[in-house]
Amino acid sequence: MRLVWQLLAVAVVAFVGGQAVAAVEGNWFLTLVLGLLTAVAAVFVYGWVVRRTERRPSTEVGRDGARAAFVRGALIGAVTFACVIANIAFLGDYTVHGLGSVTVAVGLVGSMAGAAVTEELLFRGVLFRIVEERTGTWIALTSTGALFGMMHLLNKDATVWGALAIAIEAGGMLGAAYAATRTLWLPIGLHFGWNFAESAVFGTEVSGSGAQKGLLDATTSGSQLITGGQFGPEASVYSVLLGVLVTVAFLRLAHRRGHLVPRRRRGTPAGSVATLPR
Repeated sequence: MRLVWQLLAVAVVAFVGGQAVAAVEGNWFLTLVLGLLTAVAAVFVYGWVVRRTERRPSTEVGRDGARAAFVRGALIGAVTFACVIANIAFLGDYTVHGLGSVTVAVGLVGSMAGAAVTEELLFRGVLFRIVEERTGTWIALTSTGALFGMMHLLNKDATVWGALAIAIEAGGMLGAAYAATRTLWLPIGLHFGWNFAESAVFGTEVSGSGAQKGLLDATTSGSQLITGGQFGPEASVYSVLLGVLVTVAFLRLAHRRGHLVPRRRRGTPAGSVATLPR
């Protein structure tokens, strides 16, 4: 039942916050404020529901080291996506037409923060963590990654390949980031940094949900295999390759730290993996 209550609590915040941000579309200041409020409320509600249902402190969203972990994650996400764009631009398939809008970019700080926090709390904080306790890291990584990709089929310009790419690159990368650090702040930062660079900096489509002209007014053209087509660069082969490389790096770190949870043998209590730092 804890899975249900935790998912429901965070999902309500995500839905209400998402509707509020959508209602003020075009107003950069309200988008910024409401997005950030959604992120803060989601963390608070997650911490509260975890304490109530698991009788433990929610250390995975604790304040200790939160800022440093978030910043590291944001830098990794932004740099990784910048490498994707650099490869697309090298082939002549990404063109900058001029400057975009600073205010739109500032507004995207809020909307991207709200999305990153709520999605990471749902998929890594609740689903990955609880599934991992019962089945081990590998099954948790593949199953929650697949669900994360499938969720993006709901976007208006969604494609099956785009959802599969998201499952491989983002589902793997973000789950592995949590497994390596046992804090949600690094995958939250990674998610935010990637999406912010994608929309607010480079002005490309985000997961089939449309483009936002942030700091740069730019377009992609050419092979869909390279650019990702209408779904955006997340469906580019470069995103998949770089996402896999980052995933492998995090999994190696998790292995060195002893954070990989083996598949639980029949008859072993699910709580036996709770000795991992959370």
